[in-house]
Amino acid sequence: MYFVKKFLVSVICICFAFTAKTQVPVKPLKIAIFAPVYLDSVFSGEAYKLGKNNLPKYVLPGLDFYNGVMMAVDSLQKEKANIEVLFYDTKAVDTPITAIVGLPEMQDVSLIIASFNSRNEMKPLADFAMEKKIMLLSSTYPNDGGITDNPNFILLNPTLTAHIEALYKFLHRTYPTDNITLFRKKGNTEDMIQAILTNMNKRTPGLPLKLKTVELTDSITTQQVAGYLDSTRRNVVICGTLSEAFGMSFSKALRTAKAYNVIAIGMPTWDGLKDISSGIEIVYTTPYNFTRLDKLSNQLSDKYKLKYAGRASDMVFKGFESMFHFSKLLLKYGDSFAAHLSDKEFKLFNDFDIQPSNTNKEGNITDYLENKKLYIIRKIDGKPKSVN
Repeated sequence: MYFVKKFLVSVICICFAFTAKTQVPVKPLKIAIFAPVYLDSVFSGEAYKLGKNNLPKYVLPGLDFYNGVMMAVDSLQKEKANIEVLFYDTKAVDTPITAIVGLPEMQDVSLIIASFNSRNEMKPLADFAMEKKIMLLSSTYPNDGGITDNPNFILLNPTLTAHIEALYKFLHRTYPTDNITLFRKKGNTEDMIQAILTNMNKRTPGLPLKLKTVELTDSITTQQVAGYLDSTRRNVVICGTLSEAFGMSFSKALRTAKAYNVIAIGMPTWDGLKDISSGIEIVYTTPYNFTRLDKLSNQLSDKYKLKYAGRASDMVFKGFESMFHFSKLLLKYGDSFAAHLSDKEFKLFNDFDIQPSNTNKEGNITDYLENKKLYIIRKIDGKPKSVN
């Protein structure tokens, strides 16, 4: 059963280090954690509101991230890491982010780690990070929130643009001469996906991809899709929308078109859709590749199961990795932390390649820093085939 005590801010002081000569305590580095745990929806004062009911589903991602962070704090505590951890609920009714950043304890924070779930939470915290010259790590939300000219803001889960660019490079490298069909629906996001692919095709130094576009609705039939497939050759098809309904209907149509050799290129949202790869081969991108086959993954899974009587979700692993990996880098490099964001020294599960993102035409202004390391996942009938 999930449970978290009601609080406005939780402070965990792990350790005080001392200088060798003077025995004067060294001030710990403060790390502030922001996550949507919806405490005001679950508690009334100190009383649990929901009785014997399970927590609402919308609470679980943020709570899992928090639990992962706290498991990392336990590990850092065993190492006597000299840090102080502050935790804030981004969904606190009486204390919005705009009020939190004005609190005295926030003024000397060295690092902020956040799991956002909406755009409007991002800017006030990003503005504060910029003003105070603090690195703000957005661990889970794949959106820049319209933030510009802020080199203190880091997207670990990159934007859709980065994903589409990575998919294009994969297609150009792997299927340069195949006929490729982009299946999409109407919509602004779909227009953006098509525009990115089209622009990259125009700018490519090599031969452009043979790319054509087909527009359908969510009610996709096998006959509609099959009309654009070739039974005599390999068919590379792209699902050009984030719509889960379209994606599931599209994959079902491909699955029932058994006479065709098909490779389906999906969006990053496919990483969380069960059964979408059943009966077909799919390819998609993700910045997080938790195989759960290594020793540490098994230890974390076992610890989580013992403590919470459930399976650790990817959000648990994201919380753990964000807290442990970047705390270790901060402790080692201090003021030069920003220059070592992509270091592999304390790698746990994933590599990170954090680079400046420039959206202005001149390319001379860093809007934010973005993780450009994306894993290309290939699955056949639901089972991993390869990872690039």
